[in-house]
Amino acid sequence: MPQIRRFDHVGITVADLERVTEFFVALGLRVEAGPMTVEGEFLDTVIGIPGSRTRIVVLQAPEGGTSVELSTFERPEHQPGSPTAMATELGLRNVAFEVDDLDAVVAQLAEGGYELVGGVGAYEGIWRMAYVRGPEGIIVSLAQRTG
Repeated sequence: MPQIRRFDHVGITVADLERVTEFFVALGLRVEAGPMTVEGEFLDTVIGIPGSRTRIVVLQAPEGGTSVELSTFERPEHQPGSPTAMATELGLRNVAFEVDDLDAVVAQLAEGGYELVGGVGAYEGIWRMAYVRGPEGIIVSLAQRTG
């Protein structure tokens, strides 16, 4: 039976590629590839939209692991999402990162105008976690191991 080999990346479609890239870089990710433009038969076939064109940036945490692929569509234009979506709305709701100092990261993001969705919660003495709403409504889950 065929098996999945590894978790490669999470893709997020955004309107302002530069702004969202800057947000994730300020959070501590590094640009692994891009920005690059992708168009042609490959893209048209994979996404099922003839004549499409996208710009992509791939980001990764300093210690590696799963990448974040940000893309913005030049053709056709992107469709608006729901930038105020709550965790209960169907679909991909957050991108999660483990951090070494939750309070410091939350404070840093607050200085940039990004606020908590709720508050900082503690889970069974093992984790402290918070959701921050980033640019374009992207919810970033930040977790610090405490136990």
